[in-house]
Amino acid sequence: MHSVRDGYDITMPDKRSHRGPHPEDAKLFTADTQAVLSHATADMSWLLSRGYADKSSLKLIGDRYNLTKRQRMAVMRCGCSDRQSEHRTARQVPPEGVADRPVVLDGYNVLITVEAALGGGVLFIARDGCVRDLASIHGTYRKVAETLPAIEIIAEALNKLQVRDVTWFLDKPVSNSGRLKQLIGQYAAEKGLKWTVELVQNPDKDLIESDSIIASSDSVVLDNCNQWFNLAGFIVDTIRTELNLHLLDLSETQN
Repeated sequence: MHSVRDGYDITMPDKRSHRGPHPEDAKLFTADTQAVLSHATADMSWLLSRGYADKSSLKLIGDRYNLTKRQRMAVMRCGCSDRQSEHRTARQVPPEGVADRPVVLDGYNVLITVEAALGGGVLFIARDGCVRDLASIHGTYRKVAETLPAIEIIAEALNKLQVRDVTWFLDKPVSNSGRLKQLIGQYAAEKGLKWTVELVQNPDKDLIESDSIIASSDSVVLDNCNQWFNLAGFIVDTIRTELNLHLLDLSETQN
């Protein structure tokens, strides 16, 4: 299931070969720190629910709990206001609701989360139930050893969900998006999948305006789209036991 075939190896030069963890993550994100991070996420969400700005809320909470930069990033990505949580939940489509319906993937958002999962990167269950990671591409996408296995796992999940009509949106301004489009297209062609891969200038805008079900965990998209499905969360839940993922649940306050 996770093998990489040479026929899809489109060269994207990079020093990194895995979408793995940061060297400090093993000590920053442990069973011992989970409780602290959960409390910090709950406190951040409390402030956001009362109208405090993201930046000032994060500084206040980060300083209170003496969090590192990466720990603050995790809290920022996992917290949300009560209104945001309710709004997202109301528009979320359950797994049984996506069968035979068009789905548009926030390509990099979903792919990189699955790559991080396969590479041993730390993952978090956020307050809105989404699974998020700490990976970022900084304007350039780098193909890693987990890229094709991640595409395969996404395909398996969509097949299990009986989703036939799939469109991938990839950020056109991100370097190597054209190569990734070719890679995904080659895989889909061999497998006979009804996938379309589009390079778009502003994926957030197009995802928000789409009438299809959106597969994303991007907060801006979830706060503004018509309907969405937690595809990365569905995948992580499917493979978490098999792969012993580095997964921390920050969705509720830990005792």
